[in-house]
Amino acid sequence: MPVILLVLILGIVEGVTEYLPVSSTGHLILATELMGYDADRWALFNIAIQPGAILAIVILYWRTFWDVLTGLFQRSPSAWAFTRNLLVAFLPAVVLGLAIGNYIELLLGNATVVAWALIAGGFAILAVERFARPEYSGGVAEMTLRQSAMVGIVQCLAMVPGVSRSGATILGAMGMGIDRRTAAEFSFFLAVPTLTGATVLQLYKHGAGIGSDMIGYILLGAFVSFVVAVIVVKAFLAVITRFGFGPFAWYRIAAGIAALFWLAAR
Repeated sequence: MPVILLVLILGIVEGVTEYLPVSSTGHLILATELMGYDADRWALFNIAIQPGAILAIVILYWRTFWDVLTGLFQRSPSAWAFTRNLLVAFLPAVVLGLAIGNYIELLLGNATVVAWALIAGGFAILAVERFARPEYSGGVAEMTLRQSAMVGIVQCLAMVPGVSRSGATILGAMGMGIDRRTAAEFSFFLAVPTLTGATVLQLYKHGAGIGSDMIGYILLGAFVSFVVAVIVVKAFLAVITRFGFGPFAWYRIAAGIAALFWLAAR
C-alpha cells in the first residue's frame, strides 16, 4: 500500500474517532497493523496529526472560547468558573503523564491491549447508560469543582490505548449526574489542553525522529483529521441526543472481538 494512502486513512480515522467514545489511539494502532505497517514506527505520526482534530473544536466552538477569553478580562464569574473547571480536570493528566508517561508509551503498539480495552469500555458504556441518572446541569461553567476533578481523574484511564479519552470523560461526567450534552461538550473543551499538552510533550521527547520527508505527510494527515472531525462532532451531538451512547458501546464490543480473532489468526 502506498504511504500516502496510509496517511489519508490514518487522518480519516483520527478525525472520526478522536471525539467519539471509541478510542482514537486504539483505532489508529489497529488500522496501522491491519494495513501491514509497524504500529510502533507510526505512533509518533499518529500523535503529530492530533492538532488537526484540536483545531476542529477551536473552530466549531470559537464563540464559546472567545466569550470565555473576553469574560476573563471582564471578571465574569461564569468565564472564571469555565476556566477553573477545565484547569482542574486537566491537572491529573499532567501529573500522571509526567510520572508514568514512559511506561504508557510501551503499550502504544500493543494491539491486543487495544482489543480488550475496546470490549471492556463497551460494557462500561452500557453500564453507565443503564444506571446513571443524569440531569441538565446548566453547562460546563455550572459544574462543581468536585465534578471537574473527578472527570479529570477518570480521564487518566485513557492513557491505556483503547480506553478512549472522550469515552472516559463523558461517562465519568454522566456517572456524576451531568447530562449527555454538557458531558460531551466538556469532553470536547477538555481535549484542547489535554491533546495539545500530550502532542507537545511527545514531539519534544521524540520530535528528532521525524524526518523531513514526514513533515508533508503529517500536515496532510492533520488537515484530513481536521475536516473529518468538524463533520463528525456535529453529527455526534445529534446522535447521542437521540440514541444515547448505546450504539458506540456495541460497536466497541464488536470491534474488539473482531480484532482479537484477527490477531489470533494472523
